[in-house]
Amino acid sequence: MTFNDIDFNSKTILITGGAGFIGSNLAFYFQNNFPMAKVVVVDCFRSGEIFSNGNLKSFGHFKNLLGFKGIVISGDINDKKLLKNLKLNYKFDYIFHQAAISDTTVSEQDLMIKTNVNAYEDLLKIAINHKANMIYASSAATYGDSDRFEVGYERANNAYGFSKVMMDNITYEYLKKDLDISIVGLKYFNVYGPKEFYKNKTASMVVQFAHQILKGLTPKLFEGSDKILRDFIYIEDVIQANIKACNPKQSGIYNVGTGKARSFEDIVNILQKELEIDKGKEYIPNPFIGAYQFFTEANIESTKENLGYKPRYEMEDGIKSYIPEIKRLFKEEVK
Repeated sequence: MTFNDIDFNSKTILITGGAGFIGSNLAFYFQNNFPMAKVVVVDCFRSGEIFSNGNLKSFGHFKNLLGFKGIVISGDINDKKLLKNLKLNYKFDYIFHQAAISDTTVSEQDLMIKTNVNAYEDLLKIAINHKANMIYASSAATYGDSDRFEVGYERANNAYGFSKVMMDNITYEYLKKDLDISIVGLKYFNVYGPKEFYKNKTASMVVQFAHQILKGLTPKLFEGSDKILRDFIYIEDVIQANIKACNPKQSGIYNVGTGKARSFEDIVNILQKELEIDKGKEYIPNPFIGAYQFFTEANIESTKENLGYKPRYEMEDGIKSYIPEIKRLFKEEVK
């Protein structure tokens, strides 16, 4: 299924972070729907390197790209030589910038800003040079402590959220110029779906709860989980938003969610129904009270109006669609 009238078959497309969750889904969207498109994936594939919090520095995994027929480049977007080569050796029509340090618990602020903010501006300069439309990953983390999930009401409360606010600020500055390209920032809310598994502990609770259930364990929820609400969005709707953002008339920053907050309790209930396994639930104290968002819900009115975006998946639909992949991963990667 395609999401707009653009024929990408003759286009050259750069996807940074293309071995990650959203980037790899984008790569296969183009391969499956526009086989004559030239798709270039850049990713800092995982090594053994970790941050001070013990988590991997890169979640990019070759298994997310099994079957991909495009160009794959292993490289760090902080590498000026890599960026120069991309600028000189290709002529991009679209840049989908998904690469980032996306772990909200990373405390290395210097690397966070360098990777998320400074490298974004470097890539934006390539986009302008190539006359390539830029679509990049912003984040709902920009809202932080805000009680209004609408562009302009950001209150980031961690280095990651701050870095995404700074990316958006760069966008606003460049949009003041008379550019031949569009620049679109997409504030993703809680994304779940195929190809997230290799994010390990930062993968969605959908896949984490599902694998607990398949192991025969009782899923553990924080006390009051029926009142902890998030805007969970299925990956197919995130891809839809990225493709609809390619329209050159729609520069700006937009929320990408469903506009409907759902609970962690809902996730477990739907999974138990779809997997036909019900071991009940276990409730544990929430150790993050005081530093924990109890509610997120995207205002998507401008996204609908300007991008023509309309979420297609309720949580029930998304999880049902995800189940075969959840079972495959459990059999091949978890069991």
